[in-house]
Amino acid sequence: MTDNFDYDVLVIGSGPGGYVAAIRAAQLGLKTACAESRETLGGTCLNVGCIPSKALLHASEIYEEAHSGALEKFGVKLTGAKLDLKQMMAEKTKAVGELTGGIEFLFKKNKVDWLKGHGSFESANTVKVGDKTVTAKNIIIATGSSVTPLPGVDIDNSKHIVVDSTGALELPKVPKHMVVIGGGVIGLELGSVWRRLGAEVTVVEFLDKILPGMDGDVRKDSARIFKKQGFKIQASTKVTGCTVKGKKATLTVEPAKGGDASTIEADAVLVAIGRKPNTDGLALDKAGITANDRGQIEVGHDFQTNVPGVYAIGDVTPGPMLAHKAEDEGVAAAEFIAGQQGIVNHDLIPGVVYTHPEIANIGKTEEEVKESGIDYKVGKFPFAGNSRAKTNRDTDGYVKIIADAKTDRVLGAHIISSLAGTMIAQVVQAMEFGATSEDIAYTCHAHPTHSEAIKEAAMGVQGKPIHI
Repeated sequence: MTDNFDYDVLVIGSGPGGYVAAIRAAQLGLKTACAESRETLGGTCLNVGCIPSKALLHASEIYEEAHSGALEKFGVKLTGAKLDLKQMMAEKTKAVGELTGGIEFLFKKNKVDWLKGHGSFESANTVKVGDKTVTAKNIIIATGSSVTPLPGVDIDNSKHIVVDSTGALELPKVPKHMVVIGGGVIGLELGSVWRRLGAEVTVVEFLDKILPGMDGDVRKDSARIFKKQGFKIQASTKVTGCTVKGKKATLTVEPAKGGDASTIEADAVLVAIGRKPNTDGLALDKAGITANDRGQIEVGHDFQTNVPGVYAIGDVTPGPMLAHKAEDEGVAAAEFIAGQQGIVNHDLIPGVVYTHPEIANIGKTEEEVKESGIDYKVGKFPFAGNSRAKTNRDTDGYVKIIADAKTDRVLGAHIISSLAGTMIAQVVQAMEFGATSEDIAYTCHAHPTHSEAIKEAAMGVQGKPIHI
């Protein structure tokens, strides 16, 4: 204990950022506690986000392969494959329990106190957790984010008709028709789960293409792939209202730029238009902290707020709302508190969409590079020319690498592939060390692997790929 405080560090929230920050602080010799109001640790990601959604994505992909006859070309003939949704959900729940329980074990191992209850400020060094009050020399806000509501569309997960991402993980049966409002990562992932299990899925997106913020080629080509899979995509469309009657929902939609309204009937509606920071209920004003107009908490390079000793990380701060960003920030914040130098390169935070194929990106899009006025080159290699992908009959997608035309330093990379989420790490690490496309091109890649497509795309920057 230091300076008569109960703790050196108190973390509010036990999501990927919070629990990592708490463990790292404890490893650095700081007396640490973590306040969490859920009955289990891990925040949204482990309980009702990243982890359960990936469990269902994996399970639904296996089911679709077995049920659709896609395996017959490999000599695997299956008949009578049936869906046991209850068992699929049980396996998802089991995986979540193993991981949340694992964090509880790590807390005990590292001597982090779990304070059970909702945390809110009484002052800059005092936090009320449940019915008791604790003090800490340093406090880290890591309360994450929650679903952004859509005016005119009331979410009620208990009825299993109009749901958010949490409700979409718990549907008791496969809907005949699901409408996904929002063509971003969450909507496409959960839409993929239910499409594979037999639902007709319509994605309604306000912008002209799905996957806002991603590279233009990726947005166009992924839409083509999803349509081929059976998705119906209505871009440039605005949802203006929703009514529920019996077991059906009726959405009212109209062209984004104005026009006649129409309706869409569905058995389930998923609202997935984005997420907002969880800052309500923290009583930030009592600590002297003011959120910006987006509800985010502004921080300095050391993740410290305008109030000395109070830090913020993850989804409550500006930047992409991603678990791995929060984790890195949690480590860095703890290291700054301990007097060390925390490091997070916010220019190199990879993004992944866990659909099939996966979609991954790092760095700048071609549109961003073009707008900056930098002279650049692009290397693009399709998986149709990759031997491993060809052998696996898994050739959708490509690797696209963008490099500075003068220095050859890699500015960005974009991958559509069944293994994109894993493959993007190579380019992230290359960019972290200032690699050029030539560095990647002259690095030996094992054959036959999907990663050879990265090598070929890098060779393509110089106009000399081998296999196209």
